[in-house]
Amino acid sequence: GSLPARTGSHHMQLQEDPPVGVSGAPSENNIMQWNAVIFGPEGTPFEDGTFKLVIEFSEEYPNKPPTVRFLSKMFHPNVYADGSICLDILQNRWSPTYDVSSILTSIQSLLDEPNPNSPANSQAAQLYQENKREYEKRVSAIVEQSWNDS
Repeated sequence: GSLPARTGSHHMQLQEDPPVGVSGAPSENNIMQWNAVIFGPEGTPFEDGTFKLVIEFSEEYPNKPPTVRFLSKMFHPNVYADGSICLDILQNRWSPTYDVSSILTSIQSLLDEPNPNSPANSQAAQLYQENKREYEKRVSAIVEQSWNDS
């Protein structure tokens, strides 16, 4: 279906040539809600994971950031138990120039480069800093779980 004029801005589309490892599309009955998938970055404990997210745009987009959360189970220092993500560009560092693909690529790089200083999941942050092997074990568990979700 074609987009209503009001929201038909190029902002809400992924580029013709979407970035590697992320994808997103509006859900069938609500173009303000997008379903997205992030593939875990290669060479990281998240590799091979296919993590589903939902992106919800408000009427105020692109002046206000969308709400983004993981639907797939996630174990990461900056992801809350309910799947919401602690990421500066989704909060105070938001800019209307960000589009869906830049949001998703930022989240993808956050997977491998967490910010343990503002933990959303203190257990994950602690393991990340103090016990990498256990951290990676927990991550590979959610990677395997992500295949069953899809």
